[in-house]
Amino acid sequence: MSTVLLRMSSLFLRTLRDDPADAEVPSHRLLARGGYIRRAAPGGFTWLPLGWRVFRNVERIVREEMDAMGAQEVHFPALLPREPYEATGRWTEYGPNLFRLQDRRGNDFLLGPTHEEMFTLLVKDLYGSYKDLPVSLYQIQTKYRDEARPRAGLFRGREFTMKDSYSFDVDDAGLDASYAAHRAAYIRIFDRLGLDYVIVSAMSGAMGGSKSEEFLHPTSIGEDTFVRSPGGYAANVEAVATVVPEAVPFDGLPDAHVEDTPDTPTIETLVAAANELFPQAGYTGASTLKNVVVTLVHPDGTREPLVIGLPGDREVDAKRLEAQVSPAEVEPFTDFAAHPDLVKGYIGPQVLGSESKTGIRYLVDPRVVPGSRWITGANEPGKHVFDLVAGRDFTWDGVIEAAEVRPGDPAPDGSGPLELARGVEMGHIFQLGRKYAEALDLKVLDENGKLVTVTMGSYGIGVSRAVAAIAESTHDELGLRWPRSVAPADVHLVATGKDAAVFEYAETLAGQLVDAGVTVLFDDRPKVSPGVKFKDAELLGMPTIVTVGRGLADGVIEVRDRATGERSEVAVAEAADAVLAAVRG
Repeated sequence: MSTVLLRMSSLFLRTLRDDPADAEVPSHRLLARGGYIRRAAPGGFTWLPLGWRVFRNVERIVREEMDAMGAQEVHFPALLPREPYEATGRWTEYGPNLFRLQDRRGNDFLLGPTHEEMFTLLVKDLYGSYKDLPVSLYQIQTKYRDEARPRAGLFRGREFTMKDSYSFDVDDAGLDASYAAHRAAYIRIFDRLGLDYVIVSAMSGAMGGSKSEEFLHPTSIGEDTFVRSPGGYAANVEAVATVVPEAVPFDGLPDAHVEDTPDTPTIETLVAAANELFPQAGYTGASTLKNVVVTLVHPDGTREPLVIGLPGDREVDAKRLEAQVSPAEVEPFTDFAAHPDLVKGYIGPQVLGSESKTGIRYLVDPRVVPGSRWITGANEPGKHVFDLVAGRDFTWDGVIEAAEVRPGDPAPDGSGPLELARGVEMGHIFQLGRKYAEALDLKVLDENGKLVTVTMGSYGIGVSRAVAAIAESTHDELGLRWPRSVAPADVHLVATGKDAAVFEYAETLAGQLVDAGVTVLFDDRPKVSPGVKFKDAELLGMPTIVTVGRGLADGVIEVRDRATGERSEVAVAEAADAVLAAVRG
């Protein structure tokens, strides 16, 4: 970005003393108060001059590293035709998150939520031989998703900016190399942005494909829960695999028996009643099999009841469940009247499964293994069945990872107990494979003259989200503290008081710094009090704050590091060199 002198007397900027009413998180509050962004609509923001400079610095770092890894930049429209998304099924699968519209002729369009289809068709249009590959293409483009509840400022909006890139290879070995190159570029990008991050295994979700990893920024306001172990395992909670117990031989297991358990609609009341009936058994919530009914709403609008069986000491994790059943959406089940065999509070697996009399699909937690014994509903009010053996007394249609993950659960790779943390997704890399190439018939001739389907990777970074994440992770109680790599200016030069000599010297110093290649935010406002200027300097958060004021009479100015708070008085004759040394480290 070009070196400039930004004068606060003429800069399009108004700082605010009070937090905006709709600001929930520190980054939103401070970016709005500092005059970096303004709300334009729910989930949409206007970038003001200082904010746009930060945005472009993030964009520049992303672009430099993508170019350095050999990716080539293109740029698609945001307004896209329906047909490619129809071919891949995503016109329907995206459901209400997609902004759909029609032109004056009645043709269907969408505002792009992501651009796999368009990249695939572009390569298909221009390339036809293995000699053309590999190639990686990227763009930095506005995306649109109709979030039901936009929140947290720039973190979750309806309009946002992403860098999305796509690799195209002849074979899986090529995809592995492209994936590794993108992964390394992402590490360099986030290191340069100064962002703390954790790389975790993830679900591919609606994107499809096989290998998938997320770059998460750990923060208490994050919407994503992830786990890590002392031995280095890390995964988004949606992708955690349960450690499956060994199956138990059926020989010698007691027969199932139904017992009266009145007034036990909850796991707690059931465990208490069970231990009263059989005091020596030592039953806990983990001894019970809870059967949770939900409604799946498929993209075409059809509704399907689904029952999930899991140990009673665990709850269904909504995000894990949604990731498993995507693109269907999950709603609470309320239609018990239409399913009289489902006795609320006493549902047992004996009436469940696609081959049962209810025909309701039944999926179980991986801990439900053949030979495991359970207390569960007897499908009659006030009755439970004891010693119901999985695989002997009941069956299921499949296994689902939908139970909550808890601190202390074993890591699936044996690397120790899991701890849980929260984070914000900053980047996501996928090995897409051939899903989109097959749907859109992207083939090239291999070295033997045979048509082969191209294999793809998809790689995204939230550019606008990165601005919020940096603000979130570097602020203090006084305001923002931008890392120098993305700050809108290197130096905030504050001229205080009414002495004309102060402003004349500050003007000279500003010119020297700009001539030396430093971007300066110069508070040259003549009638603003020193207190207001100092508060604005703290709020705006440039890495180096230089104050020219009363000390000038003694031949000194103050240079302060915004991040550390370290101050030093510098002789006027050495001021420019001292500030340049601070800027250049």
